[in-house]
Amino acid sequence: MLGAAHEAQAFAAGKDCGELARDRQLTLALLKCIEIIGEAAARVSEATRARHPRVPWADVIGMRNRLVHAYFDIDLSLLWNTVRVDVPLLIEVLGGIVNRCED
Repeated sequence: MLGAAHEAQAFAAGKDCGELARDRQLTLALLKCIEIIGEAAARVSEATRARHPRVPWADVIGMRNRLVHAYFDIDLSLLWNTVRVDVPLLIEVLGGIVNRCED
């Protein structure tokens, strides 16, 4: 999850929301990152989810489902907001979990 989140940030760095409409490759890359994050979240056990309530598990999985099944009706502003607002918050929370596990 953390790797895909960092990749999404790297792909979006220095860009703006308008570029999603003009750059299909960027859009697909960001969609794939969100898909991977959601798929990974869905595979986390309920016990682990319960131990880490700061991670918005249902929202992460729900976003993946929403974007993957939207096909040709993807809201680019929603995708952009997810990458620029939600993903950095997720990185912060996941990074804290990883750091505690490594200590």
